[in-house]
Amino acid sequence: MSVGRVDKSATGSVNFFAESALPLKRRRRGVRIEYVGRVNRASTVIFDLGGVLIDWDPRHLYRQLFDDPSEMERFLAEVTTAEWNGRQDEGRPWSEAIAELVAEHPGQRALIEAFHQRWPEMLAGEIPGSVDVLREVRATGVRLLALSNWSSETFPFALERFDFLSWFEAIVISGDVKARKPHRGIFEHVMDQLEVEPASSIFVDDSVENVDTARALGFVALRFVDAVTLRHDLKRLEVLRR
Repeated sequence: MSVGRVDKSATGSVNFFAESALPLKRRRRGVRIEYVGRVNRASTVIFDLGGVLIDWDPRHLYRQLFDDPSEMERFLAEVTTAEWNGRQDEGRPWSEAIAELVAEHPGQRALIEAFHQRWPEMLAGEIPGSVDVLREVRATGVRLLALSNWSSETFPFALERFDFLSWFEAIVISGDVKARKPHRGIFEHVMDQLEVEPASSIFVDDSVENVDTARALGFVALRFVDAVTLRHDLKRLEVLRR
């Protein structure tokens, strides 16, 4: 089974492979990690990252910055909203996003700037049990891909921290593609650039909207609830042995 490769320099920084470095038939626009060769099995399993394999939540940071949980929830709901953060997932630079929000809420500057400056503190670790399931799927030789809504600027923090990300043949990040789930465009990008056939592919995501879009495009789509349920579903679909 071929796996995604991440090259690290002597300084420990991540060097992403340029498209020109890929073999001609494997040059794919918007794919973050180089993959070599092709898995012989017809089945493909595509994993979301945040909320499925990685526990990302701004509350992990902001609980340290707010004494009152209700004030924290209000800040996250009214200032650093999910839609505002989603724009970064679509490729908007963080410098632009922070400047825009500080201009709207000048009294909240320090809290707003923390969203980017202390972003790694929003990563708590692996979702319990999920990486074990991923390891089991990997051992079957099934083609492994990842598709995640994530800023291109912050994804390197995850690459540095989570070794299991190198298990994927390829990872498609919304910030690279300039489109995010649940919009059809990013799924169609995966289908086109990675030659994925939806009917023989399983898509795993914690978002109902993302699962609905994938299913409408013909994927076998699983809503992630927990690792136990995911393992059961993958056994039912005969990806894992019963």
